[in-house]
Amino acid sequence: MDRIKQRYRKLVFFTWFLTLDLIMFGAFVRLTDSGLGCPDWPGCYGSVTPLGAMSDIRQASEAMPFGPVTLSKAWIEMIHRYVGAFLGMLIIAIVVMAWRYRRELGRSPALAVVTLVAVCVQGAFGAWTVTHRLMPAVVTAHLVFGLSVLALMTWLSARERPHAPLSAHALRWRPWLVGGTLLLLVQITLGGWVSTNYAALACLDFPTCHGQWFPEMDFRGGFSVIRGLGELPSGEMISQHALTAIHWVHRNFAFLVLAYLGVLAWRMRSEPALRGPATLVLALLAAQLFTGLTTIFFQWPLLIAVLHNGGAAGLTLACVVMLVRLSTPGVARAVAPAVQRV
Repeated sequence: MDRIKQRYRKLVFFTWFLTLDLIMFGAFVRLTDSGLGCPDWPGCYGSVTPLGAMSDIRQASEAMPFGPVTLSKAWIEMIHRYVGAFLGMLIIAIVVMAWRYRRELGRSPALAVVTLVAVCVQGAFGAWTVTHRLMPAVVTAHLVFGLSVLALMTWLSARERPHAPLSAHALRWRPWLVGGTLLLLVQITLGGWVSTNYAALACLDFPTCHGQWFPEMDFRGGFSVIRGLGELPSGEMISQHALTAIHWVHRNFAFLVLAYLGVLAWRMRSEPALRGPATLVLALLAAQLFTGLTTIFFQWPLLIAVLHNGGAAGLTLACVVMLVRLSTPGVARAVAPAVQRV
């Protein structure tokens, strides 16, 4: 029984680590404009690897030297797909083990099954990202579902690790943390909308935008969901005012999330079982502020932009860990009995 539990935990932890890596690599794919490196799915011009599509890639690259199809972008896109497929197989293995050994593990396989459904939906959005030619709504949903898979894998992993027992008043933090996690989800979605609309550089000054606190903006155009990349629902090219609205909302909502989660995490550090992830939240909030401002001042350097995406993933997993710990009993440390005097 111990061997089964050990194998299951190792599989869950490895899959969780790969999920986090895939989130980071997915950001790299998007930020290097490699999402259409292979403009079909699941293969690359009908081939399993770009090696079998060399002539098609060369023709597309010669026709549009600065277009979305190059050999390097094709490999970046296909490696992302390969790792995603491997991740799906690992989650299937988790479901099989969780179902087969549910008595030995002492857990319901329901969460593992939900994770499998989520990764299948995520794969579907990955395919639609290509077939819908990087449609912003589809790409943003792909990002959100990717982080949802990470959250579910973090949940699976966190409940496999013991933690210190909670104090009697610790549960008072749970509704506040749920609220903070929902705010974080909204902010991540807004960040995805900024990235998929290439609005990160719509405002190049700070704290104002175009020298104004409330610049001219087109919220209706910027937040129209059903439209193609770089255009409005009418088919016209998206305006700078619409891009400014996208950037401005994400930037200013970030201050609300920063204040809410910052104060909450600082106060939750008083709880021993939550001190580690709460401290991580504080560190990541500071890092997000730094990378966000650096993206503006240095005009979106690739490494900083990828780290900004990674910070969002880190905040997600830290919040989920705290929610899991607030929902499960801790393990008391063994204390040697005191020697009584006769």
